[in-house]
Amino acid sequence: MATFASISAPPPFSCRRSLTHSIPCASQGRLAFFKKSLGLGWDRRGLVLPVKCLPSGPSQDAEPEGHNSSLSESSSSSSSDFTYKLCAGLGGIGLVETAYLTYLKLTNSDAFCPIGGGSCGDILNSDYAVIFGVPLPLIGMFAYGLVASLGVQLTGKNLPFGIDEANGRLVLLGTTTSMAASSAYFLYILSTKFTGASCSYCLLSALLSFSLFFITQKDFGLQQIQKVVGLQLFIAGLVVLALNSSYSSSQPVPSSLAEIELPYFTTEITSPSSPFALSLAKHLQSIGAKMYGAFWCSHCLEQKQMFGSEAAKLLNYVECFPDGYKKGNKILKACADAGIEGFPTWVINGQVLSGEQQLSELAQASGFDVK
Repeated sequence: MATFASISAPPPFSCRRSLTHSIPCASQGRLAFFKKSLGLGWDRRGLVLPVKCLPSGPSQDAEPEGHNSSLSESSSSSSSDFTYKLCAGLGGIGLVETAYLTYLKLTNSDAFCPIGGGSCGDILNSDYAVIFGVPLPLIGMFAYGLVASLGVQLTGKNLPFGIDEANGRLVLLGTTTSMAASSAYFLYILSTKFTGASCSYCLLSALLSFSLFFITQKDFGLQQIQKVVGLQLFIAGLVVLALNSSYSSSQPVPSSLAEIELPYFTTEITSPSSPFALSLAKHLQSIGAKMYGAFWCSHCLEQKQMFGSEAAKLLNYVECFPDGYKKGNKILKACADAGIEGFPTWVINGQVLSGEQQLSELAQASGFDVK
């Protein structure tokens, strides 16, 4: 706020100005204009000049700005540390889960499945649980272990091999991106190849992977993500391509048969057919529904036993290995063209049903009118 300091009686601030010359009377008109334009005053003590008095010392406005900057940096560092700790925690949970599944895979043990029952075990022991001959849980254990390790090291700002924090965060983002892409692919497989089946371990792993991905995305911020989005898309595409290549080259044959030669043999259906099973079998035959199976598949035999001996003969059953099985033997072309990935598989009105089905489920899928 401006204050007025008198020439003859200045205030105690260091803003004193003196006027050592007098002003001729003839110049009073011009002086009036001069005073008006500059905001000058005149009293008995002399000419009064408007002087804005500022206290000496550094500017007070500069201090809050620096203080706010420090607070902002401190808040950003605290947020990053929380993100790293969260990644370490979630990565640790995933590490424990995949270590347990790896142990079961290497020891050929059955998993305890709180949700999904037998279907959960079938998924964990299927061909989709192996990638290029390496158990999928082992790969997941390495990925979760890497995330947990990076989270701990980034929190302590103690990265190995001279890696700075920026590059460490980039490695963390790339790892979680690959994990999220893998989980998305496996959820697609679960929904299309294992219809109606459930796997609690698969769903937990997907939840952890997506959570880690979104946490690291949020920590990077929109501007930084825009700079690396091309790298993320490349990583995701590479992961999907590798998974698709692995599954395309593998045969839908249980791993236990990998080194076994089996000549083709017929199975005998011993159970009688109920009137409902006979009617359903005739209906399935009339609409062109097909059941794809293999002679060594125990679930295929159980499916036929549900229908009974008379009704099973009416089914449009396709044997995918009519010449027996041995290493290098290819699946029947009709089964390969249908995209069969496991046994038994039903194709009813274009709908694919994987695994053993109850007769009521087949009736509903085929539109059979139960009277």
